[in-house]
Parts: sequence; structure tokens; C-alpha cells
Amino acid sequence: MADHSPTGPVETGAQMDYPEHEKTYSMFIALSKYGALFCAALLIAMAFGFFTSAGFFSATIVLILVYAVGWALLR
Repeated sequence: MADHSPTGPVETGAQMDYPEHEKTYSMFIALSKYGALFCAALLIAMAFGFFTSAGFFSATIVLILVYAVGWALLR
């Protein structure tokens, strides 16, 4: 039978590039944050457009306003 127990050092791969890792992580967090904000703003605008007699253009304005306020608060 083959012996599958490790005998070498724990890390045998390349060294971590920590600055690149942190840059990628911060981009992921920003995309997640602003993507969730856009989804929430879109749902609010859709509810405003569908459940009131405001219409499409008013709902678009609400979408832009909610996203702008949320973007200013999340910065």
C-alpha cells in the first residue's frame, strides 16, 4: 500500500502575494457592498413603481436617488 502521510514541510507551494490578496479582497467587498445596495434600491424602486400610480420614470428617479443616498452613506 502507498503511504500517504505527509513527510515534507507544511507549505510547499509558492509564497503568498499579500498585497495582491488584500487588493482582490477589497475589490470583492466593494462589489458585494455596492451590488447589494443596487439590489435593494432596485427592489424599492420596483415597489414604488408597481404599487403606486407613479409610473416608470418616477420609479427610475427613486432608484437613482436611493442608490445615490446609499452610496454616500456606504463610502
